Amino acid sequence: MSKRAPGRSETIETEVQGGQSGASGASGRLLVCRCEEVSLGQLEQACHMGAETVRQLKMATRVTMGACQGRVCRQLVETWFYNQYPAARREAELLSQRPPVRPVTFGQLAEGGSL
Repeated sequence: MSKRAPGRSETIETEVQGGQSGASGASGRLLVCRCEEVSLGQLEQACHMGAETVRQLKMATRVTMGACQGRVCRQLVETWFYNQYPAARREAELLSQRPPVRPVTFGQLAEGGSL
């Protein structure tokens, strides 16, 4: 397991907030969505291929569709997209977070019985 470099999150946020791009450089390899391993370069590529809304970006790259269901990266992706494309139409419903169908405790899982 690799250790996270100090200040890495600040670097990502600075690049996303500042709207810096450059898929060919180091910023293109920055992981925006760790669950689905989607990089900033992949987001840029999807936009160049025709993604015009955040939802289309999600469908093209699977960003926010991982185990956390966007709880970690959703705001980062939306911020980056609207900084890159300020004229893009804002969707009435932004990307959603999906909780489990029914909350399950660790105790219930450990028992192994019916939920």
